[in-house]
Amino acid sequence: MSLVVAVLRHPSLWVTAVSQVFRLAPRGWWRRPPFLPLPPTDYMEFRLVTQYGGSFLVSGGRVDSADVVDYLTWCRNWNRRG
Repeated sequence: MSLVVAVLRHPSLWVTAVSQVFRLAPRGWWRRPPFLPLPPTDYMEFRLVTQYGGSFLVSGGRVDSADVVDYLTWCRNWNRRG
């Protein structure tokens, strides 16, 4: 199952997902190709290695969609506390 489909199945996380995309995007992302609000590659590599271990990138691993839903749920709950 794709990550987008996993998030689409949880409407309560839609706003959180969009806000996280823009929180993680570097400033001025619209000025540089591919003109998408993608987080920096080195940041994503760091996050994936700390989540799944060092062999994740070497093995071409895939992100578990349940982990993304859990992360967004955590973000939503954290934001509500603030």
